[in-house]
Amino acid sequence: MDRVALRGLKARGHHGVFPKEREEGQTFIVDLVLGLDTRPAAADDDLTKTVHYGIVAEEVVAVVQGEPLNLIETLAEHIAQACLKHDVVQEVEVCVHKPDAPITVPFDDVTVTITRSRV
Repeated sequence: MDRVALRGLKARGHHGVFPKEREEGQTFIVDLVLGLDTRPAAADDDLTKTVHYGIVAEEVVAVVQGEPLNLIETLAEHIAQACLKHDVVQEVEVCVHKPDAPITVPFDDVTVTITRSRV
């Protein structure tokens, strides 16, 4: 399976279990790896036979900016399902970063990574 990756998609969302997270929001960063067969698109040099990663990026940002969720696990699941709506995408790995998570000790990042497929 071939891979198309989008790294570092940034959007502001209001996800979290604490009132401050819901009220003020914070930046979330999303990395995606889409699994698909790129041979048909490459053979015909045809965008309609592959995934349009610009559209995927816009859809992912819309999910992050959308309905507030308690958990980034749930956010990752919603993002994966949005990616799998594209017929050519057979598998997706989603990594959601929450670099401003409300943690009381020094840290660099919090991430949740999931993999989902049509199978």
